[in-house]
Amino acid sequence: MYFENLSQALAMNGHGLYVWSAYAITAIVLVQLMLAPRRGRRRLLRELRAEQRRDAALRDDAGPAGVS
Repeated sequence: MYFENLSQALAMNGHGLYVWSAYAITAIVLVQLMLAPRRGRRRLLRELRAEQRRDAALRDDAGPAGVS
């Protein structure tokens, strides 16, 4: 192995902060990219349900069709 122990591997000859922060940022971005479609789908479904409730309420308020 290139490093003698774990602390040397984490420090990476002074470059550890840059390397590990780059890995962390990449992991965060990848997780966000995986979760974004799920959140969008949930939001869309919630909006569609609300629209259906509004439409149903309007139909109920209008009364039976064809009756004046």
